[in-house]
Amino acid sequence: MPIQQLPDHLISQIAAGEVVERPASVVKELVENSLDAGAQTVQIDVVAGGQKLIRIRDDGKGIDKHEICLALARHATSKISSLDDLEAIASLGFRGEALPSIASVARLTLCSRTLDADSAWQVEADGGAISALIPAAHPQGTTVEVHDLFYNTPARRRFLRTERTEFGHIEKWVRRLALSRPGIGFTLTHNQRTKLQTPAATSQEEQRQRIAKICGAAFAEQCIAIEHETEGIALAGWIGLPTFNRSQPDMQYWFVNGRSVVDKTLSHAVRHAYRDVLFHGRYPAYVLNLTIDPTGVDANAHPAKHEIRFRDGRRVHGVVSQSVGVALQDTRPGGHNVAPLPMTRESVFHQGSMPLPSRPSAAGVRDALATYRAMATAPSLADVPENSTEVPPLGFAIAQLAGVYILAENKDGLVIVDMHAAHERITYEKLKRGFDDRNLVRQPLLVPESISVSESEANLIEESGEMLAGMGLVVDRSGPTSVTVREVPALLKNSDVESMLRDVLSDLSEAGQSHRIEDAGDEVLATMACHHSVRANRLLSLDEMNALLREMETTDRADQCNHGRPTWTTVTMSELDRLFLRGR
Repeated sequence: MPIQQLPDHLISQIAAGEVVERPASVVKELVENSLDAGAQTVQIDVVAGGQKLIRIRDDGKGIDKHEICLALARHATSKISSLDDLEAIASLGFRGEALPSIASVARLTLCSRTLDADSAWQVEADGGAISALIPAAHPQGTTVEVHDLFYNTPARRRFLRTERTEFGHIEKWVRRLALSRPGIGFTLTHNQRTKLQTPAATSQEEQRQRIAKICGAAFAEQCIAIEHETEGIALAGWIGLPTFNRSQPDMQYWFVNGRSVVDKTLSHAVRHAYRDVLFHGRYPAYVLNLTIDPTGVDANAHPAKHEIRFRDGRRVHGVVSQSVGVALQDTRPGGHNVAPLPMTRESVFHQGSMPLPSRPSAAGVRDALATYRAMATAPSLADVPENSTEVPPLGFAIAQLAGVYILAENKDGLVIVDMHAAHERITYEKLKRGFDDRNLVRQPLLVPESISVSESEANLIEESGEMLAGMGLVVDRSGPTSVTVREVPALLKNSDVESMLRDVLSDLSEAGQSHRIEDAGDEVLATMACHHSVRANRLLSLDEMNALLREMETTDRADQCNHGRPTWTTVTMSELDRLFLRGR
């Protein structure tokens, strides 16, 4: 066929193929417009899974009478006007394609009123044909009704799923949008039945209630709030405790400047922060909002705006990983209320000592023993005054059960501690402090190892030489498609060098940086900690048990062992009373 100009209605329908995938896409685009208009409440009404009717009503600023018809024109928007605006997008929408694309594949009615207008104005569009503007009765804000989606494109309509499935996709997006804007009220109805209603949440407790309604009460009860800002990047939201984990990454919500996104850099950063506290193959749950200068984000990287691109992904990765990691450090008995005691590399639990990088000095041993004696000076809860606030979170040991569990009493009731898992975490954290980056020692290979790689991987290694050296890897490029590994971290001298380097390259290409070396070293230290922690059937004195409890309260991530198993739990007095029917 000869080259020819496509007709306008066909151009609009082709564009609609990128914007309007299914009814959920319509809901997403229209609700985002409402949010950009400053709406405080958004009402979403859906009939027949969105195939018959989608109605979005908001109380935003509204559209001026002279701009209503223009709003249905392609590439007409109030959100950008220059290239500078495009490079610093602060709104959810910006292309001016949503309304005309929807109008080209459905019957659309748009009614809107601004604050200073005497009346609202309404316009209708049918397959792209726009009617005359007429006055209407409507409060301040905008209502968009979409009838008979894909009525004029039957091929697209045949690809829609069942009513229940399509509404499930709509509900998923509304829940995401409600999580992204806690200060805005959302109501979702399907076939005139309310399916989701979330009033505006301003306080942290109200936000937790919204989280419970959308993500479930179990997550809301086992999550902690996080709020951290550094280097012009702010991270806020909720992260699940390591004990609340999933078999798949289905409860991971990321919002960047209020936009719901899926991003490998962000997901990798959080996964790294949880590496020490989760079982292998399990995934954390979180709802996180990243706020960053809009000029540092490319929001125009995906046709449906689901993905973004960071201009400095490495810096973003570091900030996110560090912020989440710091929050997880306080997952220990007492949490934020416990100040860690100063610990030396030589301090050991005297009945389960661990191999140390160097022989401890006599003074170090005396200091460690004095510390433990001080920890165990209050042998029971009875010795503490009734109104005292000095009872430690894990209380005081009262017995040992089956040579495996420590039983302790605190103000809430009975505390049960897995002594091996708890001591394993304590030992592991001490070993990590002994082998931090400042003490990194490189081991030259007796025979340097030559590895065949692709040309792009060789280029990446050449560009990242300084970063690799900081990890303890000294790698030279020896040819267009070959490299030579000359030095590795001393802790990993017996590791598979080739596999380790390939894993590092995979991370560098995906996330811009890698923690494979650090993770491999942690695995070695975790094995050392496991092998040199107190074992089952090891009888401990009350002083030793109390010393272990006190050290748990000052050890980062002490709520879980290195493998993600819980180290302790509590049975409250009210639970015990219910068990024995007391008070009935």
